[in-house]
Amino acid sequence: MIVIEGCAIATVDAGGTEHADGHIVVAENRIVAVGPGPYRGDASVTTVDGRGCLATPGLVNTHHHLYQWATRGYAQQEILFGWLKELYPVWARLDAGIVHAAASAGLAQLALTGCTTSTDHHYVFPRDGGDLLAAEIEAAAEVGLRFHPCRGSMDLSEKDGGLPPDSVVEDTDAALAATKDAIDRFHDRSFGAMVRIAVAPCSPFSVTPRLMEEAARLARAEGVRLHTHLAETVEEEHYCKEVHGCTPVEYAERLGWLGDDVWLAHAVHLDPAAIAKLGATGTGVAHCPSSNGRLGAGIAPIRDLLDARAPVGLGVDGAASQEAGELGAELRQALYLARLRGGPAALTARESLALGTMGGARCLGRADELGSLEAGKLADIALWDLNGLGHAGIADPVAALVFGPAAPLRLLLVNGRAVVQEGALSTVDTSAIAGSLARAARGLR
Repeated sequence: MIVIEGCAIATVDAGGTEHADGHIVVAENRIVAVGPGPYRGDASVTTVDGRGCLATPGLVNTHHHLYQWATRGYAQQEILFGWLKELYPVWARLDAGIVHAAASAGLAQLALTGCTTSTDHHYVFPRDGGDLLAAEIEAAAEVGLRFHPCRGSMDLSEKDGGLPPDSVVEDTDAALAATKDAIDRFHDRSFGAMVRIAVAPCSPFSVTPRLMEEAARLARAEGVRLHTHLAETVEEEHYCKEVHGCTPVEYAERLGWLGDDVWLAHAVHLDPAAIAKLGATGTGVAHCPSSNGRLGAGIAPIRDLLDARAPVGLGVDGAASQEAGELGAELRQALYLARLRGGPAALTARESLALGTMGGARCLGRADELGSLEAGKLADIALWDLNGLGHAGIADPVAALVFGPAAPLRLLLVNGRAVVQEGALSTVDTSAIAGSLARAARGLR
């Protein structure tokens, strides 16, 4: 057993339970006890000194494009459509080696910033590129993160009225078959699974209605979740109204893409009717504040979505539109953007922490396993070190974490295994990963 004691604890449970000085007991891959004061059980346990630290659930990243770690810094002044047009020809040269290098770097950075579970939305499958999904799943196993890769797809190219060039789209039937194959090969339905697959056609402007509808039927027949981009930019809204005669959320509803088994990336441009619809159907949202800011896409109505009872999690988004790739920093970004939109009462520090933990777990359909520190849940725990100069003097540890600078990790447990110790990864060599990524990026350039 492992006992973390002497730390402040924010459990993020339904009652918002916190302990100023408490302990967490872990046996194998489960939390078996959380409480105030020192641990008074078996003296033979491994003890972690948590004095000056804050323990929270591990952060859950609900939207990413890991392959983009090899293409950071491009199209620096473009909106989404111009950014995509510059990058699609570069991504057409992806292969399994590049994807493994990029995924390793992205997942390592996530781990170092408190993330224990990450999704990935991979939708670019160049011909002869190799087994790209397997490459990133291998990288996640090496880094040690819980992983929810989303088998994406695009079948609507420029010649048919879409945005992507022919070189990066798939045949509709081939995309559906590959998605079914990904579920058969990799999806683990068991409690505590380290890998689960979601079905994820890319967006309204890169996917045909047929692929959207048949992907939804496939996902529901297989009992897996659905993910796509929606309502990210005003240009997308104009596209949907011009091509489909409706808003993006109305289009999603028409195709069977609303429900408690769906979570949508971005959801920036929503009218009150759309917000109510997402809340009523339990459709989740992956809020990506830094990426939305980098591309000038706008500020998502997070307060309104929460008030409508829609599940909302945080995402870093692809590293070509969020070059830092740090999930911990998104707690502050989400807070700031919500307040820019709705004033200083729009989001609290604890609500922001809940977005990054339980909100993400709800989006991924894993609220019974992840997202809070409670007995019986999986031992995915972040122990943030608040002893340093950057947090000194802030009496409220949750405020210190959210408002303050990036906090180093004393310990990050994933499934009960130490992935980060004393601010360093214990599973992989970050210098080797950085070298592999630099070579992959140079090759693409």
